[in-house]
Amino acid sequence: MDAQFPPQNLQNAFQSGQIELQGQFTLGSNYTFLVAVTWQEQSHPAVYKPQKGEQPLWDFPENSLAGREVCAYHLSNFLGWNLVPFTLLRPDGPFGPGSLQQFIEYNPNYHYFNFKPEDKTRLALVVLFDHLINNADRKGSHVFFQKRTRHLYAIDHGLCFHAEDKLRTVIWDFAGQKIEETHQNDLLKMYDALTRPSALLADLQPYLTPAELAALIARGQSLLATGHYPQPPENRRAFPYPPL
Repeated sequence: MDAQFPPQNLQNAFQSGQIELQGQFTLGSNYTFLVAVTWQEQSHPAVYKPQKGEQPLWDFPENSLAGREVCAYHLSNFLGWNLVPFTLLRPDGPFGPGSLQQFIEYNPNYHYFNFKPEDKTRLALVVLFDHLINNADRKGSHVFFQKRTRHLYAIDHGLCFHAEDKLRTVIWDFAGQKIEETHQNDLLKMYDALTRPSALLADLQPYLTPAELAALIARGQSLLATGHYPQPPENRRAFPYPPL
């Protein structure tokens, strides 16, 4: 599925379909469930992350991670980068409001740390996206290729969009390299959309504070000003733990 143009039946299902719990993902600190979303006799696998299952954090507002997952989808979709599976917020999930994201079939044993060299070269856009959204937790298992199409996806964006510099990632392969001109143009498009009334701004405002939106704009401006992928910071930890 093209993440930019999810089929209408999938959108309808995620917005209004019946959600049935199928199982729980036990890795990770927050409660995450595999669910089946049924709409008009069609069932779609999805990942449900209820706000009630979010562990309190000292630096992120309480019950805000699900909304950040939704923001990552909207921004990826707007930019045309298609990295994040279709995601929305369901107010009536089995355990209350939470993010609902399309489940993508992939090989969990094939991840960043054992990607083939030719697959690692495809990660530049993920790196740029993480710098932009200030991803505080890009682990090696959070990027993968869909089994059938080999489309590149990135998941787990609850710890993103903080106003302070929080970037922690295992993918520093492109540090110092020039950002592609087409992607710089995408950043310009984002700047234009976030500095005036727009659909993108309307999508992000329910979940991010004015300070977080201003910081997102500033990060885009910084990437444009340098024209290069940043180097790892020297004054703080630049890698997540655990890395996988």
